[in-house]
Amino acid sequence: MDLILLGPPGAGKGTQAKKMIDALHIPQISTGDILRAAVKDGTAMGLEAKKFMDAGQLVPDSVVIGIIDERLKEDDCAKGFILDGFPRTVDQAASLTEMLDKAGRKIDHVISIDVPDSDLMARLTGRWMCTCGASFHKLFNPSKVDGICDLCGAKLYQRDDDKEAAISVRLVNYHNQTAPLIDYYGAKKVLRSIPGTGTPDEIYAAIMAVVNG
Repeated sequence: MDLILLGPPGAGKGTQAKKMIDALHIPQISTGDILRAAVKDGTAMGLEAKKFMDAGQLVPDSVVIGIIDERLKEDDCAKGFILDGFPRTVDQAASLTEMLDKAGRKIDHVISIDVPDSDLMARLTGRWMCTCGASFHKLFNPSKVDGICDLCGAKLYQRDDDKEAAISVRLVNYHNQTAPLIDYYGAKKVLRSIPGTGTPDEIYAAIMAVVNG
C-alpha cells in the first residue's frame, strides 16, 4: 500500500502516521528525516544535498527526488510506505509518478486531512512554553493558573513560530502549494478527503476505512 498523507500544519498527520505504521507495518517517509539520514550516511545524493544545505540554500527537487528514490528502494518499503511532507508541488508529484512508474509501482491513495483554518489557528497558537522545558496548550493541556508554569511557577511564553502572524503565513503557503496538488491527484482518481475535526480515533477510523476499502 503506497500512500501519501496531505494536510495543513496542525492537522495531526504525524499522530495519524504513527498509528498507521503500527497497523499496516509500512514505514513513514518524512522528507526532512530522510534528507538528514542521507547526509549522515554519506550517500551520493546525501552529499549532493549537503552542498546546498551548507550554503543555506533549498535542496533542489532533483536531489530530493533522488534521495526519496534511494529510500523507497530499501527493504522496509517493499510492502508499501506513507509519504508525509512530500510531494509539496505538482512538479514534485509528476517526478514521483515517473519514478514509481519505472519501479512498477503507483500511489494507491492520497489521503487529505481537511481542517478549517479557524480550527488550525486555535490548535497551533495554543502552545505555550516555559524556560524550564515544560510545554502547555490552552485547549488540550492548560496550566492550572493561566500563563504560569505548573512545574516551576515561571511565566509562560509563546514561541515566534506559534504566534498568529507566523501561523497565517504557514497556512497561506500550504494552501498555495496544496490546491494544485489536490487537483493533480483528484484527476488521477486517487485523492480521498476526510474531515480532520473529530477526535484522533475518529480521524484514524476514517483513514483506515479508505485504506481497507
